[in-house]
Amino acid sequence: MYGKSVKINHWLIPISWLYGLGVEIRNKLFDWGILPAEEFDIPVISVGNLTVGGTGKTPHIEYLIELLGHKYHIAVLSRGYKRKSRGFILADDKSTAREIGDEPYQIKRKYPNITVAVDANRRRGIKQLKKQIPDIDVILLDDAFQHRYVTPLSSIVLTDYNRALHLDKLLPAGRLRESRHELSRANMVIVTKCPIDMKPIEYNIISRWLHLFPYQNLYFSTLSYGHLQAVFPDTTIGEISLKDISKKDGLMVVIGIANPAPMLQYISHFHDLREKLLYPDHHNFTSNDLNDITTRFSALKGEKKYIIITEKDAARLRSIPFDDAIKKALYFLPIHVRFMQHTGTSFDEKISDIIYKNRRSKQVKK
Repeated sequence: MYGKSVKINHWLIPISWLYGLGVEIRNKLFDWGILPAEEFDIPVISVGNLTVGGTGKTPHIEYLIELLGHKYHIAVLSRGYKRKSRGFILADDKSTAREIGDEPYQIKRKYPNITVAVDANRRRGIKQLKKQIPDIDVILLDDAFQHRYVTPLSSIVLTDYNRALHLDKLLPAGRLRESRHELSRANMVIVTKCPIDMKPIEYNIISRWLHLFPYQNLYFSTLSYGHLQAVFPDTTIGEISLKDISKKDGLMVVIGIANPAPMLQYISHFHDLREKLLYPDHHNFTSNDLNDITTRFSALKGEKKYIIITEKDAARLRSIPFDDAIKKALYFLPIHVRFMQHTGTSFDEKISDIIYKNRRSKQVKK
């Protein structure tokens, strides 16, 4: 059911009122033009959310890359959350998750021909991208809905099916970064992580609850999972299916994301999940974590042993000095976005049309 997992810390609501007042004042300053917002002569698409994490921004950024990358030179600009560096950094094949953040690292590793950069100041980051790489056609801003110093050509807001906006509260009582009424700034809204068997009536119910304006487009997407990919392909079989893992094999899950429930539910269709380690989103794994994983792995029983992690966690775990037995056992589960109720084509056409009509050059890649 839509919004089933919304939990509110009611005792923190007074603090949420103060937080909301500060956010409201900031937004009004932008609305009134007192705080400056800048537009650019290049298509800028913002992908963000109203809540703190867990809506699937990275898979949707990757969807846009695959949709547009064959025609346009795309750049992805992120703040590089929890990176150990500052300022503007243009990623290359030597960049690490520690330097640019796990999500930009994942994107650069997955799409090496795509330009990836990080800068907490998105306005400065866009100017640097234009200066250093003049032939960029489209810039995708990751997690930038609250970064109002840039006025994007189109703003896409993601909202998790499992956490309905109309039931949520502002931080810290809930997980809203700003009031749900600020959703009016978005051109497109995508309800993510929908169940594949969602009933037709739910589309209408969710649409009514969101109260979108006529200029806003609403889409629904779900997550699909690919075959397991080796984190260290030089040490083991590069790709396997969950179906190929025997019930007699030992299986362990290590996850450090905001909402692990969909992934755990998917894996549980194939195997009993008796051994799992769950960490906070963007968790930086420590030596104590390494010892814990090693101890749990050693105690795991089975003819063969597997550790399943997320693709995002793989970005950080690749740099940890695991022994060869664990390296051979480590696999990540890729996530892909699929649009529902035949909205995929409409979304593709809408985005492609926006970019085509606002591109700087009349030339696109053949």
